[in-house]
Amino acid sequence: MLKVHEGADIATLMNELGARARAAARPLAVATTERKNAALLAMADALEANTPDILEANARDMEAGRAAGLSTALLDRLMLDEKRVAAMAAGIREIARLEDPVGQVIAAWERPNGLFIERVRTPLGVVGVIYESRPNVTADAGALCLKAGNAVILRGGSDSAHSSAAIHACLVEGLVKAGLPEDAIQRVPVTDRAAVGELLKGLDGNLDVIVPRGGRSLVERVQKEARVPVFSHLEGICHLYIDKSARLDMAVSLTVNAKMRRTGICGAAETLLVDRAAADTHLVPVLDALAAAGCEIRGDEGVRVRFPSARPATEEDWRTEYLDAIISVKLVDGVGEAIEHIETWSSHHTEAIVAEDASAVERFFNEIDSAILLHNASTQFADGGEFGMGAEIGIATGKMHARGPVGVEQLTSFKYRVRGTGQVRP
Repeated sequence: MLKVHEGADIATLMNELGARARAAARPLAVATTERKNAALLAMADALEANTPDILEANARDMEAGRAAGLSTALLDRLMLDEKRVAAMAAGIREIARLEDPVGQVIAAWERPNGLFIERVRTPLGVVGVIYESRPNVTADAGALCLKAGNAVILRGGSDSAHSSAAIHACLVEGLVKAGLPEDAIQRVPVTDRAAVGELLKGLDGNLDVIVPRGGRSLVERVQKEARVPVFSHLEGICHLYIDKSARLDMAVSLTVNAKMRRTGICGAAETLLVDRAAADTHLVPVLDALAAAGCEIRGDEGVRVRFPSARPATEEDWRTEYLDAIISVKLVDGVGEAIEHIETWSSHHTEAIVAEDASAVERFFNEIDSAILLHNASTQFADGGEFGMGAEIGIATGKMHARGPVGVEQLTSFKYRVRGTGQVRP
């Protein structure tokens, strides 16, 4: 393990992390599925066995977070309890059950000259993950990268430093028990922001890709400064559209869940769009249910006429990711105007439609360019675990390589294997 000395030069420290990760990546890329799964199962066992230590570390982070004035949403992201630790362990076991992507033949074909060509999945190499608040990302990212044959360098936020360190210790325990290099999952051992800058430089050529998971300022910095490829996830301005054909009971339950189940996650609905043709039947019951759940309503003029307690919505509301018990609401003239609003203001993360009209659903699915689209389901299903991926590193909203939940398969690249019988090119 890397030892940190007081006053250590950050560039030297980080480049050493990179060199160690690169060295670990080579044996990891050819590790058997059985050995990787053994490490994952040992990690899950270690998380459960060390739950008291993890919760004690988290209590220190929570105390510091309250003292620093973190918002309710950020404190919720930071908080661990026995149920959440158990969920981390269950997620790792689910990853162990997934098919190993490394070595999978994606496509194969034979050329007229007899050459046989295969496109085969391979690890990315060394992945850098920069994240804020959520200590569970330590477990998710470490496990996913391992299953995909990648070494990973984790740089969590200072607000979750104690929690992440305790979780990371369990991951290393699993690696050691399975006989895999412990440098396969490393954690940046300092909170100095300069460490992020060194990651963005690529660690002397040893970093292959960066995955940022955090607030807008972090992701914008990564996108602006990174000298290696980035899996982008800017923010989650997610929309829920209630069509005139929607069942009222479903519209109410889905809206409350999409907004209020957990307000601080990127899949929480931030804007509600309601078909004007359903305003007299659907709007007030939906908003009454949201208000009863403790949600602040900000509406356009048509909304406020029918729901006077709503605060006026401004243009700024349409572009805001609240991550809190606040929702902006707008009446629209059918699915066409809903699509227009979403394409204007969305961050292209997740959008949902509540409707029984199949033609409205198909138009919504075909014309909206977001990573995840849902029909008659809560936006809070925008999650790798709910997609059957075991876990995720984040939701990628870009269009290159990975899009949507970044799971095991998305953490691989590919290479071509060409087999011949002595062919030469004329």
